[in-house]
Amino acid sequence: MTNFVDELRWRGMLHDIMPNTEQKLNEGMCSGYIGFDPTADSLHVGHLTQIMTLIHFQRAGHKPVALVGGATGMVGDPSGKSAERNLLTTDVLNLNLAQIEKQLSHFLDFGTGANAAKMVNNADWFKNMSFLDFIRDVGKHITVNYMMAKDSVKKRLEGETGMSFTEFSYQLVQGYDFYYLWKNHDCTIQMGGSDQWGNIVTGTELIRRKGAGTAYAITTQLIKKTDGTKFGKTESGAIWLDPEKTSPYKFYQFWLNSSDSDVKAWIRIFTLKTQQEIEELERQHDEAPHLRILQKALAQDITIRTHSEAALETAIKTSEFLFGNGDLAFLETLNEKSVLDIFEGVPQFSIAKNELEHGIDVATLLAEKASVFPSKGEVKKTIQGGGLSINKEKVADILSTYGVANLINNKFIVVQKGKKNYFLLIAQ
Repeated sequence: MTNFVDELRWRGMLHDIMPNTEQKLNEGMCSGYIGFDPTADSLHVGHLTQIMTLIHFQRAGHKPVALVGGATGMVGDPSGKSAERNLLTTDVLNLNLAQIEKQLSHFLDFGTGANAAKMVNNADWFKNMSFLDFIRDVGKHITVNYMMAKDSVKKRLEGETGMSFTEFSYQLVQGYDFYYLWKNHDCTIQMGGSDQWGNIVTGTELIRRKGAGTAYAITTQLIKKTDGTKFGKTESGAIWLDPEKTSPYKFYQFWLNSSDSDVKAWIRIFTLKTQQEIEELERQHDEAPHLRILQKALAQDITIRTHSEAALETAIKTSEFLFGNGDLAFLETLNEKSVLDIFEGVPQFSIAKNELEHGIDVATLLAEKASVFPSKGEVKKTIQGGGLSINKEKVADILSTYGVANLINNKFIVVQKGKKNYFLLIAQ
């Protein structure tokens, strides 16, 4: 057993903790849970703080429980929301649940040991409970005054949109989750983000009033970027843990592009490196910030844990290809989807494959067949300045021709104008 709360504390993750919680944890193995609402068919990097909390909980010798909200996902948590969200159909919900369970198994040990992780679905205990049963057996224990005092409720009631009874009842539903797990799985601690404090405390209150028991609560800091933009979001959207939704290369790049001010906090939160290891990396980083030692260590660690070492290797080779002197042969090892993932957001042009069979001169190819340049004159000027490469080879002659033999994977031609401006030609 190690001190779980101390671990959260030095990593800068701890936000609130209920009195006597640390003492309870230090007495021996405890069971604690975190809930994940299945609002999509994948978790994203915004969920990683809670996943890391469960990992640290298990590594400290405690038993982690991951609750997937098959029931609560049909209601919607109002915490931190300014408007009511769309409710999911049962089929969509079940698909999302299956994917989330699969993802969580990458991070937690669901083996057979005493502190093996456990996964539960609150639909299992809510599906046979009637509304009348719920308001009689649960609702009577928590007053409306108590529920109205919660910040998540107050903010919505003061806003223009108000709050539906469905969302108002959410804290009771989540509170009953805690009660059920306390009664049936000896689960004494609930954890979550700081915006969940009100819901978690409702659970401890329900356990006290309905079960005459004692339960505990811990919340972690909500992750924010120092530049004010939302953590986990980029121009192209959320950074997902599913490699089909966010390629391992883009996942790796998200962490690699962390600012110096963010990375010192993130390497503590999102890796399992020790305090001594991190402080040594920080020392090296401060001596040579341009080497981005902290960013590389963070990106490598979290990419391996979320995906695999092979995925990390591909991500690094992709970065070398795009931003360094990477080998063209690397692209030939990738399937069509992986190539398109790499060049997502890059200007792309379709060319008829049969037109390439006899070869097309470079000026016609890039100014007429594809609008990489506004004119053939611009192509010539760029070649004379040494600024045009095709398939990573510098173009030296305006009369150079390109055909089917130049297609990568029988499909692509990669055009590079200068060092960083890429264009992708796709033969159809």
